[in-house]
Amino acid sequence: MSVLVVIPARYASTRYPGKPLVPLKGATGEARTLIERSWLAARAAEGVDRVVVATDDDRIRTACEAFGAEVVMTSENCANGTERCAEAFDALGGGYDIVVNLQGDAPLTPHWFVEDLIKGLAGDPMAEVATPVLRCDGRALNGFLDDRKAGRVGGSTAVFTQNCHALYFSKEVVPFTSKTYADSDQTPVFHHVGVYAYRPAALGAYPRWQAGPLESLEGLEQLRFMEHGHTVLCVEVEARGRQFWELNNPEDKPRIEAMMAEMGLE
Repeated sequence: MSVLVVIPARYASTRYPGKPLVPLKGATGEARTLIERSWLAARAAEGVDRVVVATDDDRIRTACEAFGAEVVMTSENCANGTERCAEAFDALGGGYDIVVNLQGDAPLTPHWFVEDLIKGLAGDPMAEVATPVLRCDGRALNGFLDDRKAGRVGGSTAVFTQNCHALYFSKEVVPFTSKTYADSDQTPVFHHVGVYAYRPAALGAYPRWQAGPLESLEGLEQLRFMEHGHTVLCVEVEARGRQFWELNNPEDKPRIEAMMAEMGLE
């Protein structure tokens, strides 16, 4: 199956303006922008035919072209990354069996997350969209809970059926658990990883659907598929010793840099 990876990136982030161009230092002390690190993560995945950055901002385009990325310019009217991916896919003329949305704030995404996601969607004919979920250890769960106590909106969590079809996604920590976990403990909470794989028909229909109340309340684009009755597959992925975190707030920058240093990522 032919696979296109689109990295949607916008400058005017409400929580963190200019986020794609924020420099992140790796283990060697070398700084690369968030968007470059996300692009490198996409290019590391096997089975991908093409990687493009989709943006509406000339500053991001200039930065991306400087490190060799292909850029597709999209409109300022895209409400979220999925709409931007749909517009980029149309601009490229279609022609791919699966479109992957690797959001530009996830530089720690291991290549096997993308590879497992593609395999998962290809293997489930009922699913129109797939997204990875990662079981939280105590360290990750406690990070979520600390963010919520401090009034910060961090990553998202997911709950799903026994056949891994999504029931809900939330920026709150779900399901509720009253237990206290040590850093190395396994927990019943799954971190939703901000990557999506779409079948082209579902991606093309998405911008025509109205955002529902759940999407509007949570600010989570994948809920639009569910609110319109479409199946989202949750593909459980394994950390394999890697830590994962998205850059959602300025406070996440030192956290991610510390993770990169600890894992020896350049």
